[in-house]
Amino acid sequence: MRQLTLDRLDELSLEGMKRALKQQIANPASSDLSFEERFELLLDAECELRTQRRLATRVKRAGVRQNARIEELDYKAMRKLDRSLLDSLASCRWLKEKRNVILVGPTGIGKTFLSSALTLKACEEGFASRYFRAPRLLHELEVGRADGTHKHKLASLARVDLVVLDDWLVAPPSDGNRRDLLEILDDRYGRKSTMICSQLPVEHWHQAFGDPTLADAILDRLVHNAYRLEIQGESLRKTRGLDMEQAGIIDKTTKA
Repeated sequence: MRQLTLDRLDELSLEGMKRALKQQIANPASSDLSFEERFELLLDAECELRTQRRLATRVKRAGVRQNARIEELDYKAMRKLDRSLLDSLASCRWLKEKRNVILVGPTGIGKTFLSSALTLKACEEGFASRYFRAPRLLHELEVGRADGTHKHKLASLARVDLVVLDDWLVAPPSDGNRRDLLEILDDRYGRKSTMICSQLPVEHWHQAFGDPTLADAILDRLVHNAYRLEIQGESLRKTRGLDMEQAGIIDKTTKA
């Protein structure tokens, strides 16, 4: 009879309930619980499993670069980081407000780690997220013009709750790149959130775009409703390498 019940749970794809029922069968103390109490535990197990699966799917689709957590941040290495603002961002209220986030700092300082941590927080709160290196995304959109998928790709981006653009303005954008960025940000302004990671200070962005008119339009939709985090400090890659060298893990005579 028990096996028949387990088989039926399998047929109904109720894996969480099946696992919980097996645990109840193996635990004699479960017999002291009422039917309603035991059934509630089965439902809780099924809901928890489905929640975990949905989260795993969101994280996989997000394509974050690192499995990073806010709690693991090295505040000593990332100097002048506004901790109160970071705590506020970790609450994901900015996503509910449809605001943007701008992370600025030199290479290797931890922008990717921080953006990954905030993106994972967004996934945990149920927000659909996607991470992109900006040059690669813009190249994919250029290809989309040739193969007829351009409009579809833009529409797909517009539906995502959080789009993360790393390596922002790492190279001068073409006219097509500028127009694609304007389309993306215009679709998202006031409706969805965007996170930017850049080595270039915000005050230099206008000049970096090359076209003053498009620069005005893009930055107007991006900067004015954004929270800014400016990170200072030594490159974490550099300091990590020095720590490993001092520990004897890396032979300094063999480094390129």
